[in-house]
Amino acid sequence: MGENDPGESLKELGERLDRARRAQHPVRSPQAAGTNDALAKGWRVSIELLAAVAVGGFVGWAVDKGLGTRPWGMIIFFVLGIAAGMWNVYRAVTGLGRAVGFRRDPGDANAAGDWDEDED
Repeated sequence: MGENDPGESLKELGERLDRARRAQHPVRSPQAAGTNDALAKGWRVSIELLAAVAVGGFVGWAVDKGLGTRPWGMIIFFVLGIAAGMWNVYRAVTGLGRAVGFRRDPGDANAAGDWDEDED
């Protein structure tokens, strides 16, 4: 065929794209990937806990400032923030392999992913 063969130019383009992708995302060793996953999970757990405690403390401070109940609002909401943080950490650790909000019943007939919206 001639110089304007679309199949040949698409094949060349695909090869160039593959080379560019490999250059941008080099293949990592399984050890490095495992270390990165562990670090990401550790950061997620620590941020979940600290954010809940900080939000609880802020809400307690705001309640105390608004209602003049110093220091009870801060104490109560700080403790609630710690409890919420522990609950978030528990959920994050026990559900690390699942998408957020997704649960699959092991006995479900649609466990393979065949979801039928019309079934009741």
